[in-house]
Amino acid sequence: MPILMYHSIARLPSEATHDLSVSPDAFAHQMEVLGERGFTPLTTAQLAAAWRARGAALPERPVLITFDDGYEGVHRHALPVLAEHGFASTLFVTTGWLRGEHYTGGSLDVMLDWEQVRELAASGVEVGSHSHTHPELDQLPDEKLWLELCRCRDIVADELGIRPASFAYPYGYSSRRVRGLVREAGFGQSVVVGNTLARRTQGPYALRRVTVRRSTGAEEFERLLEGRALTRMFARDHALTKGYTMVRRARQVRRKAISSRV
Repeated sequence: MPILMYHSIARLPSEATHDLSVSPDAFAHQMEVLGERGFTPLTTAQLAAAWRARGAALPERPVLITFDDGYEGVHRHALPVLAEHGFASTLFVTTGWLRGEHYTGGSLDVMLDWEQVRELAASGVEVGSHSHTHPELDQLPDEKLWLELCRCRDIVADELGIRPASFAYPYGYSSRRVRGLVREAGFGQSVVVGNTLARRTQGPYALRRVTVRRSTGAEEFERLLEGRALTRMFARDHALTKGYTMVRRARQVRRKAISSRV
């Protein structure tokens, strides 16, 4: 099944978010396509719960609509469209980027504030975690990694009155160690990027998503939903990911070697 990954929904996005931004008109059209094709959007928690319960039935054409980081356009532009269609979705917030007392700096565009996040949650949007400051989690030592997970989890729980159940890895990067600590922190499921369809065999802590970009046209979006030609469409992304994976692993080896000499 497709898990759609959105970031900013904006008419005039910042330069930093432009490629991963989708215009409000394009987003509205994409939601119309979901409705016309008979898709039923679920939250991340709903999907994971159904896949854990082997006998649980899913809708005939399930799909997930997810948003990363917490950009203000999710409230301004996406929420009215989702409400019009009655669509469920999941918002993964980077708590240190949101406007308000927890702000740490580093955000890439205009972000949500906590009142807007509460309105999204009240409308039925699942609010999950996306770390506190959006680092590459697999590059952090255990102590800092644990702080990123728990700080984000606890802020969401304090602000919304409910503990987040789902997690999205910043940049999509994870490792067995990261996934283990995400589970230990109390998250029931988590999502990566992958740019392939999600399958039960991926397990609850590595559910794969497909990226929706500003350049994603109408025909390409329909191919994303059907899982057609994904390997060709995201060939460059897969090549870059493999290359950067090797770089990150080399960094980890160097850090371990340095720490062992200290």
